[in-house]
Amino acid sequence: MKNKEGIDIRFVVQLATEDHLHYAETICSEMEESAKKRGTGIAKRSAIYIMEKMVEGKAIIATTQTGEWVGFCYIETWEHGKFVANSGLIVHPDFRNSGIAKAIKAKAFELSRKKYPQAKIIGITTSLAVMKINSDLGYEPVTFSELPADDAFWKGCASCVNYDVLTRTNRKHCLCTGMMYNPEEAKKNEKNETWNFLKESKLYERWMQIKQRVLLRREERAKKKGPEAMLVS
Repeated sequence: MKNKEGIDIRFVVQLATEDHLHYAETICSEMEESAKKRGTGIAKRSAIYIMEKMVEGKAIIATTQTGEWVGFCYIETWEHGKFVANSGLIVHPDFRNSGIAKAIKAKAFELSRKKYPQAKIIGITTSLAVMKINSDLGYEPVTFSELPADDAFWKGCASCVNYDVLTRTNRKHCLCTGMMYNPEEAKKNEKNETWNFLKESKLYERWMQIKQRVLLRREERAKKKGPEAMLVS
């Protein structure tokens, strides 16, 4: 990406640590401002909460090589690790539409799979861009009933302007879309893809064997007819 002066800017996307605690206030403020502009979504997380995620090794941060904050995302677990949510994705306005959001989400997804390989990775969002990123990572749309039943999970939506929609429908509907990556389903799909590939490979192998036999027979017949016949064939 190039800045206003036309200079290339390179990003560093990495696991957040104690070295990044000083970004917490800025991240929280941008989350709140972004939610206000969209009119939807989580209004704000406290700086302390963001710091805790960094210290616990459950957050991804993106910066420029000169140390300017670019983007952020954190992970949460629910129902004793049965579910993992990649939440709070935020990108600084100056760096949006640069592909950095996709890079952050991919890194958070990788972190979630590493720390909780058996967990279902979930998310709720109103952003079409985030839905596309999730879809590319293997998420699929799900009903809210497939998401955690834990009240603490839904309490995170309390500061959203659409929270009344969620409560009035008894957590069945809202403006957000629920999405999930199910590792068990992913394994099944992978096995099916592998099996289909093997079947296609076997068919190709079988076809090549038949083709070789046909060519060998032609060659044998040609040899019996003599050199001239071999040239014709």
